[in-house]
Amino acid sequence: MISIYKTTEEGLEQVDTMVNGAWANVSNPTPEEIRKLMDWGMDLDYINYSLDQDEMARMERDEDNTFILLRIPIHQPESDIPYTTAPLGIMILGNKIITICLHESDIFRVLVNRKYRLMKTGKRYRLTLYIFLETAVRYLNLLREINRATEMIEDQLQKSTRNREVLELLKYQKCLTYFATALRSNEVMMERVQRTQLFNYYEEDQDLLEDVLTENQQAIQMTNINTEILSSMMDAFASIISNNLNTVMKALAALTIIVSLPGTVAAFYGMNVNLPGDSHPLAFLMVFGIAIALTTTATIIFYKRDWF
Repeated sequence: MISIYKTTEEGLEQVDTMVNGAWANVSNPTPEEIRKLMDWGMDLDYINYSLDQDEMARMERDEDNTFILLRIPIHQPESDIPYTTAPLGIMILGNKIITICLHESDIFRVLVNRKYRLMKTGKRYRLTLYIFLETAVRYLNLLREINRATEMIEDQLQKSTRNREVLELLKYQKCLTYFATALRSNEVMMERVQRTQLFNYYEEDQDLLEDVLTENQQAIQMTNINTEILSSMMDAFASIISNNLNTVMKALAALTIIVSLPGTVAAFYGMNVNLPGDSHPLAFLMVFGIAIALTTTATIIFYKRDWF
């Protein structure tokens, strides 16, 4: 799908054709839309890079054109790995800018909803910086969501004897690994962009690039901290699950012993041989009393040993 926007006197508006100063946002393009991108001057290799799930962040310059590949976070709740990353291609063609990605992202919804007052499609490099900034902010927001999800799993794990919660933590650990790899790749690309001084035309752009690098570094640190905490948590809760299982087994063993004691006494006095007190008129009450006494004694012993 192709959506074209242009900043006018009335603000950011959606237009039908690609003109100078316009921004085309492309998600999961069809073959026909890919041909349209090529007609606008975008090289097929750059299109394929933007749609290749394994491409890493980088920047390439070709005469007056600039191609930037950025790894952005993607939230897919229905997937086995709910948080992952995908490449986003940013192509600056003269006075036009094209963003292309295989997935739709909330990053562009925020930009289209005019979150940034100074954003103008005619200022291609500033728009690129706002995409960088919103990407870093999106990483931070998703990292907070991962934190909340792991805290919920942590509450469940304290009384669990199953592996399901540990496997859930493993899933989020994979998400953090994807985030860490993408953020480091983005940082290298942004530092190269800073060295090329592409964004030094306006002083506001220089300050904005510094903010982008700061936010990206914060996301990297937050990812590293969460990864270390999650790794320690998985080790700790593996031991907790083992201890919980041992507690259950102790309780079952204690119950088995307690239940078997009355049966043992009854089995002795059910034999067809002469036994002490078998002719006494209160023999049944005596046997019953012995069974109750043994059961009570065993229960007290196990209770004091914290087997229940």
